[in-house]
Amino acid sequence: MSYVEPGGSWRPLWLAAGVLGLFVVLDVLAPGPDVPPVVWTSAVVAVLGVVASVCWTARRAWTVRVDPRGPDGTLSVGHERVPLADVDAAHLRAVRAGTAGVDAGAPVLGGGWSVPRGRAGLPLRLADGRTVLVPTRDPAALGSALLASVPGSRTSQPADPDTPGSRPGTRGTLGR
Repeated sequence: MSYVEPGGSWRPLWLAAGVLGLFVVLDVLAPGPDVPPVVWTSAVVAVLGVVASVCWTARRAWTVRVDPRGPDGTLSVGHERVPLADVDAAHLRAVRAGTAGVDAGAPVLGGGWSVPRGRAGLPLRLADGRTVLVPTRDPAALGSALLASVPGSRTSQPADPDTPGSRPGTRGTLGR
C-alpha cells in the first residue's frame, strides 16, 4: 500500500500573493502619491521568493513516503530512506496498541532536533535495534500503510527483558 504525506503546502505562497495583490490594488485606488512600480516589483519578488523557498524546502524535507514496490520497498522522509525489511512490525503493532513507545533521545527521520510543529512522532524500531521517530500528521494512517507494506511480521530482535509489560529482567539500567 503506497502512502504519501506532503511535508508542506503551497497555501502560504498563495496567501502572500493575495495579500500583496490587495496592497497593490489599494495603492492604485487610494488617493495620494503612489508607490513606485520598482518598489512594488522588488517587494513582490522578495516576499514571494522567500515564501516559495520555505514552502519548497518544507515539502522536500518533511514529505513522508511508503513505497512498497520492488524488492527494496522503502520508507522515506525527505532524503532519508529506510528499507521496509528493516522495520520491526511487531514493535509497530505494540506502539499502535499502546504497549510500546520510543527510546529517549531517538533521532527524527529527516533530520532536525525534534519533530516539526503540527506533527507527531511515530516510533519505529529498526533491525539494528535503533528506534527512530517518523514525523507525521496522521500516525494511524502511516502505521496502517507500514503494516500493510512491511514484509513478514517477525520481530527483528529479541524482546528486551527490561521493557515495560514484559517479564522483569535482572539487568540494571547500565546493563549490569
